[in-house]
Amino acid sequence: MRSARTLARAVCATAILGTTVALGTGPVSAAPAATTASCAYPYVCIQRISDGVIIGRFQDVTSGYQDLPSRPSNVTIINTRHDDVAYIRYANGSKSCVAPNDSLAISGYVLTGIRISSSATCS
Repeated sequence: MRSARTLARAVCATAILGTTVALGTGPVSAAPAATTASCAYPYVCIQRISDGVIIGRFQDVTSGYQDLPSRPSNVTIINTRHDDVAYIRYANGSKSCVAPNDSLAISGYVLTGIRISSSATCS
């Protein structure tokens, strides 16, 4: 299980940095740079508002915030989890909460971190 988490974190980190990771052993075809991806359960995703591209996927419940090295803005946070909330931290220090099975559009603010909590409600 530990290696799966490490792999998932590596994939998320590279997705946030805007690079592509090929997983598996089959042939890999190049996808168009601006493809709209979906956010599947059990992820919390960061999606650019301008073109619908998913730039980050997070799955692990954590006790602290995971830093976002790309510091995105003008994005939608999509929480596909059924029982967990996602907290978003902004550069100005404020925070927002995205309830399970909900989304939040963020314009004009820079994000610096994300934390998935096992709480079922925002507090």
